[in-house]
Amino acid sequence: MMNVTKKSLVVLGALLVNACLLELNAQETQTEESLNVILMIGDGMGIPQISSAFYFGESRPNFERFEEIGLHKSYSTSHKITDSAAGATAFSTGQKTYKRAIGVSKDTIPQETILEKLKKEGYQTGLISLTSITHATPASFYAHVKDRDMHEEIAAQLVTADVDFLAGGGRKFLSNRSDGKNLFSTLLEHNYNLDTLKLSSSKAGMRNAFIVEDEGLPSKIDGRGDFLKEASLEALEYFGKAEKPFFLMIEGSYIDWGGHDMNPEMMIEEVADFDTTIGAVLDYVETHPNTLLVITADHETGGASIGKYYEVDEETGEKTEVPEKVAVYFITDQHSGELIPVFAAGKGAENFKGIYQNSAIYHKILKAINAKN
Repeated sequence: MMNVTKKSLVVLGALLVNACLLELNAQETQTEESLNVILMIGDGMGIPQISSAFYFGESRPNFERFEEIGLHKSYSTSHKITDSAAGATAFSTGQKTYKRAIGVSKDTIPQETILEKLKKEGYQTGLISLTSITHATPASFYAHVKDRDMHEEIAAQLVTADVDFLAGGGRKFLSNRSDGKNLFSTLLEHNYNLDTLKLSSSKAGMRNAFIVEDEGLPSKIDGRGDFLKEASLEALEYFGKAEKPFFLMIEGSYIDWGGHDMNPEMMIEEVADFDTTIGAVLDYVETHPNTLLVITADHETGGASIGKYYEVDEETGEKTEVPEKVAVYFITDQHSGELIPVFAAGKGAENFKGIYQNSAIYHKILKAINAKN
């Protein structure tokens, strides 16, 4: 009787081991087949900004390559006219919050972000910004503070968030701090390949951080070059080296600044740069069908419009319309309350048609991830 029992236990143990192995294999297969997500945010980019790509560019804008297009409502819980912090937090947590909030609810309670959620589920993660990596939009995906200007606290949370790929500015918030700490050493302790001078080649098997300016990078008209496109492609190449899905947020930051400065040239050039980056990312999506690309903005800046172009006689002040040209006009140097366009491509893109709250973008992304293959 004892021998039979022992044999039964051995067989049962073997069956349990095999079941566990099958479950692990199933989880690994599910992870490998999970949907890649790229979220591109053109800060301050409304329909007028997008329209500038059609009037001032020399080639067909990449915006025109999308078929799935919607609109979102951007207001926050505290203000009809939102800011980047509340807008990005709505994207990252799936709920609206108050103006200036970073990763917290309207009651200042920290909320798990989509980056944190997907990281727990085995995703690689990445953030790219032209401003400081502690600025409102990128910070809303990894930090939890009551006010967007708490850059040093945000930086302290960044270095332990273990985001796999970082590119942007913000050196001074990690090293030239009021508490005297050098947070770059913490990044090194967390297995980061670190470059504080330039966007260099990423290293497989390590996290990578390219924090290349004290605050933000230069604007396009001040000589930034192709950093946004190059950083995006570097991130995609890095993620491709591991057989794991990824979540990547890419921010075109200075479209917003063009509106705040009421500077048509800056706005036009920043939109063109963002559109060029969209083209490179969209090419990737078209060759990697298990990827969802979502492009939107947190709000519009400047109350911009595309209107008639006039030549003005310097002596008489008489205005003459030039039929073949247009001009950019601004009605404010602040944000506006326009509905914001959403473009989507790839797997699950059909979920993004219609008009909905900005917070719905979080839920639509998760719906696409959780859809059965």
